[in-house]
Amino acid sequence: MSALLEVEDLTAGYGRVTVLHGLTMRAGIHGNVGLFGPNGHGKTTLLRTISGLLRPRSGRIRFDGQDIGGQSARAIMGRGLIHVPQGNRLFPDLSIADCLALGAYAPHARPHEAENREKVVRIFPKLAERWRQRVRTLSGGERQMVSIGTALMSHPRLLILDEPTLGLAPKIKDELCAAVMAISQGGVPLIVVEQDVEFLLELSQHLYLVNHGEVATEIKPGQTMDHGEIMSMYFGH
Repeated sequence: MSALLEVEDLTAGYGRVTVLHGLTMRAGIHGNVGLFGPNGHGKTTLLRTISGLLRPRSGRIRFDGQDIGGQSARAIMGRGLIHVPQGNRLFPDLSIADCLALGAYAPHARPHEAENREKVVRIFPKLAERWRQRVRTLSGGERQMVSIGTALMSHPRLLILDEPTLGLAPKIKDELCAAVMAISQGGVPLIVVEQDVEFLLELSQHLYLVNHGEVATEIKPGQTMDHGEIMSMYFGH
């Protein structure tokens, strides 16, 4: 069985700076994939390149057997590969309802709009309570719920989350972690960047430690690895 997403020998960066140095990874074959590692070492650059926000310099990116390297973000999203970046980048004057409706804009998502809306409300019941409230009036955690909910409205075949719990209070973070688990249990494969290694170990069957723009360590499905060993790899002890 082939992977849904295959990244092979990927090189990418910004201007004269190369961030990714021949990175290779796979996703969507053995469950969720977790990415972790020091800040500034290429995780976000990898996600941006996969989703078409940054053009690769070399290497290949294949989604469902098709080469998507260098395609536009819009074209990649239309294939069902959906990326929720850091920072819940939403239109502040739109209501929650309007944001979710925008998520269903793509042709492949429109026939599933009603069922996906029900799924979003089930996973994030707080959004139903604030349905007509403008995004700019929401808390950081609520805006992150809207971001992920809007992505679900796009009917993803693979959902990428870049540090979904970053900067959130512990209680809200726990709520979001539970929501991400529910999304996974609903059958949507995930790629998640997260600094909370305990959460990644619970969520993911396949982990990659990204360091200096390369995969420093791959933890494969079925490979036993405890929290202490992960921390040792992370900090280089």
